[in-house]
Amino acid sequence: MSISVEGLTKIYGKQKAVDNISFSAGPGVLGFLGPNGAGKSTTMKILTCFIPQTSGKASVCGYDVETQSLDVRKHIGYLPESNSLYLDMYVKEALGFIANIHGLQSPQKRIAEVIEQTGLGPEQHKKIGQLSKGYRQRVGLAQAIIHNPEVLILDEPTSGLDPNQLIGIRQLILDLGKTKTIILSTHIMQEVEAVCSQVIIINKGEIVANDSLQGLRAGNKGKSLEQIFIGLTNLQHA
Repeated sequence: MSISVEGLTKIYGKQKAVDNISFSAGPGVLGFLGPNGAGKSTTMKILTCFIPQTSGKASVCGYDVETQSLDVRKHIGYLPESNSLYLDMYVKEALGFIANIHGLQSPQKRIAEVIEQTGLGPEQHKKIGQLSKGYRQRVGLAQAIIHNPEVLILDEPTSGLDPNQLIGIRQLILDLGKTKTIILSTHIMQEVEAVCSQVIIINKGEIVANDSLQGLRAGNKGKSLEQIFIGLTNLQHA
């Protein structure tokens, strides 16, 4: 498995943000769902080596996130929810900068491939600050995949996009999921149903469901994913 998590715990002061969770993921798209504050972003930050765990183990492509963080970073691409971009850079310039950080052998060839893959062609000669939110998300995705990582972690990659932009990004995620392991965090249930083969629901730091989409529905008498989510996370309609 590309991602392996065993007994992972993260404590901030007296609060357990992540409480002894275990799961694994291989090629395909894993939907990582949960209410705000459930522990999703904390888990993703541990997997991408941004913060250390309090206890437990996690590995990416066989590399331990705590003791082999540089190797993990070589094999992982990360699009955080707050997609930080250099707004004064041109699209191609920014991708070249990231390509150089990764030490790519043929950066221009790879930049051209990624621009085509993410549909950035029409905007590649513009400054990032001039782009719409949809195209900025594409730049973030392009930066995440420029080094062709085996694992992608995407935190709310389609938030704030219009329906046309949504379709484009979802299709790209589906295509990437054919060969890569992708963890997709989102609050949009239709998105999960459109692209995910496996679903994990986390609530108050604990995993409350981990199954295929079909298995989850079958085990809940054919309820919709939204109904299952509300039932498992004890949410009430506002």
